[in-house]
Amino acid sequence: MKIAVMGAGAWGTTLADMLAKNGTETTLWAREPEVVADIRQHRENRVFLPGVTLSDKLRVESDPQAAFEGAGCFLVVIPSQFIRPALAGFRDLLPERPVIVCASKGIELSSLAPMSRVVAESLEGKRPRYASLSGPSFAAEVAADMPTSVSLGCEDHELGRELQEAFSTPYFRVYFTPDYRGVELGGAVKNVIAIAAGIADGLGFGHDARAALITRGLAELSRLGEAMGGQERTFMGLSGMGDLVLTCTGDLSRNRQVGLRLGQGARLDDIIGEMKAVAEGVKTTQALYDLSKKLGVELPITDQVHKILYEGKDPAQATRDLMSRDLKDE
Repeated sequence: MKIAVMGAGAWGTTLADMLAKNGTETTLWAREPEVVADIRQHRENRVFLPGVTLSDKLRVESDPQAAFEGAGCFLVVIPSQFIRPALAGFRDLLPERPVIVCASKGIELSSLAPMSRVVAESLEGKRPRYASLSGPSFAAEVAADMPTSVSLGCEDHELGRELQEAFSTPYFRVYFTPDYRGVELGGAVKNVIAIAAGIADGLGFGHDARAALITRGLAELSRLGEAMGGQERTFMGLSGMGDLVLTCTGDLSRNRQVGLRLGQGARLDDIIGEMKAVAEGVKTTQALYDLSKKLGVELPITDQVHKILYEGKDPAQATRDLMSRDLKDE
């Protein structure tokens, strides 16, 4: 299986390098010419993944036609809000039945669609076979060959098992589930809860508050996920609880860092302006807020994060409002 990786951020570069080192013929497509030149000359992506020496077997191209030629599997690691125009532009370069593995995490803001629907609509006229790859994984740790386990969701069992085998390495363990919708939704919702956890840490709260946010965040994830066709069991696994714990507690989490600085009093525009990589949870918060109103699903933590990000609400007041809601059964 020849794999083309779309997107040369930290995660895309890491996955492409991992596949190449594992013996898979892999080409990385990068939008940025400086990234292509850097990898070719120095075997390093110093823009998004500095300090990591990349495999000599990994090809990198800025021309999508050259990058995708001969590939049957396409690993999408483009920020979620840009996937639709990117895939629409690539459509004529892809085979009739491309395998699309999406490792991007989010909900499209304009349509409130999960990535599986975005992919299907973007490649109208093709017959893509879809899988979602998600779980507790920081690019820096995977790039350093630290043990990592993730979920791969694919409705086609035979294809799912083939992809499970292709993506698994001695350090990167892939678990299969047919519930691709649950896998992709877990990866999206956890970023919003991670912003909330960062805000709590920025306000100086302790481990009690963080544990409560993770637990009640899982409840929000499960409510919304089941309403959109995911399975409860999936949300208890790596792409749900596992990714939620990592993103809410790990210092490498971009979304937690956004929340941390918000809790310390920084402005959102300043935080985003200083970041090289995308914190998916910022746009996903808006999408989840709108989606919860459309579906009638209660997401109190998401509601307060939305008010902080988009209505200028004071984080301390948001905390008080969360804690003083009407008492309920668990």
